[in-house]
Amino acid sequence: MSQIMTLPMEYRRFGKTEEQISVITLGGMRFKHGWTPPRNHLPKDSIEHCISTTRMALDLGVNHIETAHGYIKSELLFGHALKELGVPRNKFKMMTKGAPMSGDETRNLVEEQLEALKLSYIDFYGWHGINNKELLKVAVEKDGPIETLHQLKDEGLIRHIGFSTHGPLNIILEAMKTDLFSFINLHYYYFFQHNLPAVKLAGEMDMGVFIISPNEKGGMLFKPSEKVKNLCKPLTPIAFNGRFCLSHPEITTLSMGMHEPKHFSQNLAILNGKNYLNSELSKIKTEMDAPLAKISGLCTLCNECLPCPENINIPEVLRFRNLTEGYDMLDYGRFRYNMFEGKGHWFPGTFAFHCTECGDCLPRCPESLDIPKLLMGTHKKLFSKSTYLRHKLLFFIKSILKALKIWKFIFN
Repeated sequence: MSQIMTLPMEYRRFGKTEEQISVITLGGMRFKHGWTPPRNHLPKDSIEHCISTTRMALDLGVNHIETAHGYIKSELLFGHALKELGVPRNKFKMMTKGAPMSGDETRNLVEEQLEALKLSYIDFYGWHGINNKELLKVAVEKDGPIETLHQLKDEGLIRHIGFSTHGPLNIILEAMKTDLFSFINLHYYYFFQHNLPAVKLAGEMDMGVFIISPNEKGGMLFKPSEKVKNLCKPLTPIAFNGRFCLSHPEITTLSMGMHEPKHFSQNLAILNGKNYLNSELSKIKTEMDAPLAKISGLCTLCNECLPCPENINIPEVLRFRNLTEGYDMLDYGRFRYNMFEGKGHWFPGTFAFHCTECGDCLPRCPESLDIPKLLMGTHKKLFSKSTYLRHKLLFFIKSILKALKIWKFIFN
C-alpha cells in the first residue's frame, strides 16, 4: 500500500455517461520502452514498471485508466498488469482510443484492443484525433467508424463513445455538435485557455471532459521556470494548474503520465477537498495574470490573422513568445515550437522562417502587431536546427518504409 500522504481521492460524474471517475486519471503513455516497436515485444522491466505504477494508482483511489492503440505497447502492458494484480473489473474504468478509417477497420481494431487489454468490454472508447475537417468527415460518415462504434456499444463491447482532439476550436465545436459523443478529450490549461468555449459547450451538452496532459503540454510544469515557481507560491505550478482546471465544474478528470513514485505526490497535491473556487486560487491567478500586461507586442490569440498562406500557425508561435517573454518558459517554448513540421495533423503548421512578409495578416490584427517581425524573433529564439534535421530524416526513412510496404510489419 502506498505511503504517500494526501487528501482522499475525489470523483466526478463523467457527463451523460453517469460514471463516477477519479479527478486524476492514470495515463498510459510513459512506461519504460513503451514507444519502442515491435508492439508485441514486452520487456520484463516494462511489465514490472506498469504493474508497480498501476498498483500505486489504484491504492491511492485512482479508478480511471487511459491508453490508446497508438501508444504502441501500452494496451498490452495494462492487460498484463491488471491480470497480474487481479483487480476486480468493477474497481476500474478503462479508456482506450483508436483512429480506424472505416467500419470494418473499427470492428477489427476494437476486437484487437479487447484482446490486448484482456477485457470483455471497454468503458470509454475515443476516436483518436479528430484534428481537422477531413478526419471529422471520415469519422462520422455513414457506415463509418463512429456508426460502427455505436453498433459495438449495442453489442456490449463498448459502453460509452467520445473523441479526442488536438484540433482547432471550430473543428472541436463542429464535432461536439454532431451529438454522437458522450465525452471529449481536449487541451485546456492555465497557459492555454483558447478551448474554453468547448469546455462550456460540453457542460451544456452534458459531455464528460477529460484534460490531456496538463503537466507536459500544459507548460512542462514538472520543470518550471523560477519565475513560474515563484508566481505560483505557496502552491507548486502542477498544483496551481490542476486546481485551475478543476475549478471549472464542467471538467471531470486530468490525465497524468505518472511513471515514478514522486509523480504521485506531485499530482495528488492538486486535491483540496473539492473547494477549488477559493481565495487562494484567485490570488495566485491574479499574480499569474500580471506578467501578460508587461509584454511588449502581446498577442491576444484571437486567431484573426489566420489563415496564413505559408501555413504558419501564427497564434501558436506567438503564444510561445508570450510565454517566453512573460514567464521565462524558454524550455517549454523550444519543446513545443520544434514540433512543427514533425507531427502532421497532431500539431499542424510550419516554422516561422517560411514567412515571406506578404502582409496578409497585418490588416487583420486588432492589436496592429508587426507579425512578421515577431515571428522571426520568436523563431531565432526557439528553433533547433538539429531537431529539425532529425525530424526530416525520420520522415524520409518512414516514407521509404511505407513505400516498400514494410512499415506496418516493423511497427507490429
